[in-house]
Amino acid sequence: MCRCDNENKNYSRRDFLGRTTLGLGAAALTGLIGPEKSFANTIQNITANNGVPRLPHFPPRAKRVIYLFQSGGPSQMELFDPKPTLNKLVGQDIPESVLGGQRLTGMSSGQASLPLAGSIFGFNQHGNSGAWVTELMPHTAKVVDDLCFIKSMHTDAINHDPAVTFMQTGSQLSGRPSMGSWLSYGLGSDNENLPSFVVLITKGKSGGQPLYARLWGNGFLPSHHQGTQFRGGKDAVLYLENPPGVDPISRRNQLDHLKSLETHNHQKNGDPELLARMKQYEMAYRMQTSVPEIMDVDKEPDHVYDMYGPDSKIPGTYAANCLLARRLAEKDVKFIQLYHQGWDAHGALPYIMRRQCKETDQATAALITDLKQRGLLEDTLVVWGGEFGRTAYSQGKLTDDNYGRDHHPKCFTMFMAGAGVKKGYSHGVTDEFGYNIIKDPVHVHDFQATVMHLLGVDHERLTFKHQGRRYRLTDVHGHVVKDLLA
Repeated sequence: MCRCDNENKNYSRRDFLGRTTLGLGAAALTGLIGPEKSFANTIQNITANNGVPRLPHFPPRAKRVIYLFQSGGPSQMELFDPKPTLNKLVGQDIPESVLGGQRLTGMSSGQASLPLAGSIFGFNQHGNSGAWVTELMPHTAKVVDDLCFIKSMHTDAINHDPAVTFMQTGSQLSGRPSMGSWLSYGLGSDNENLPSFVVLITKGKSGGQPLYARLWGNGFLPSHHQGTQFRGGKDAVLYLENPPGVDPISRRNQLDHLKSLETHNHQKNGDPELLARMKQYEMAYRMQTSVPEIMDVDKEPDHVYDMYGPDSKIPGTYAANCLLARRLAEKDVKFIQLYHQGWDAHGALPYIMRRQCKETDQATAALITDLKQRGLLEDTLVVWGGEFGRTAYSQGKLTDDNYGRDHHPKCFTMFMAGAGVKKGYSHGVTDEFGYNIIKDPVHVHDFQATVMHLLGVDHERLTFKHQGRRYRLTDVHGHVVKDLLA
């Protein structure tokens, strides 16, 4: 017979009714908003799908991220941050008071002069927000009231590789987990048949700056959290299909036997990578069916192709990848990373900007519009931006219709759209030369902290112990930029 000698005799009937009604209220709220949208159900789903227990830390505003990374450093002064002063003072040396002793790259530090270069492209204000957009991006101009511009981004790195690595992993040194890997580790997956982190790279682009797989790598996190690259064409994922002579039943039997062996080995030596490897094998098996389905874009109606532009019918192009990103978002892939190279404009900047904008403008705007009309923008965060900006002065020879700009880490522009961010909003101000931030600076770690916050993650609490130290995406820095939040 059970004795209850440890009951709380000070717990009154009023306490009981007061506390239990809170639970009844929560249950009623869950019934009203639907179990699929409830916070409790979100936590249950994440835990069930191999996320970290007790995550998210608070109700998320976004379920997924589509990150349109523009590799090479797009020039903010040719796109979203016009500077009339540069056109008035074109050809004059940039004042020392503006330079302020800032570090220059080896490509321009030896120049006899640093002549200011105005933009040859026109700008107009658009939408109810009055956002300034270059004439090179007429499609993006139509969706500015859905965009949240950050014109005061700044970074610590001045050269491409460390700057891209910093933006993707929170460290200039290689070997740290990427943002997508951190979110896969913390939040798990909402689709058991597709990876939680997918990478798409525009084919045929280089721009002189390579992209390494470590940019979407898992670092010291379990290996099944690394990004999975999808390629345009027939074989979207390398080595996914069964080799000749191996049918699905044989592969299933092989995996079952392999799982038995790996489980035995794990019980014997406790190596967590054995379990991670089995998860990768099982995912690959399920992807044999799910990937061909997601890559089959032939069923998309013509008006969708018209919206994304003619390149959307060519696998591997930026436009086709934007369309594929929407399809992946529909399947609840957690983090979708697009890379588009070619923005590095040390010379021939007008030509490069025309080409890059032509390749990206329509598809970027179409992605935002498409997500919005399907109701997906409400819980999808779209991010657009590169690793740093460009200088106000010309690198090398300056002529009326041709000039270049060097790397500039002290201020550049990015934009976001969708879940949890303000619409038609511009944050931060740069000086009249577009060289220094004069209001509301946003560091790379602040940006990363804000993205994680929108997904319900406290960036200071999502950590992983490695070599005796607890690491996080934002290292020991960063704060949520609350002014960006809706």
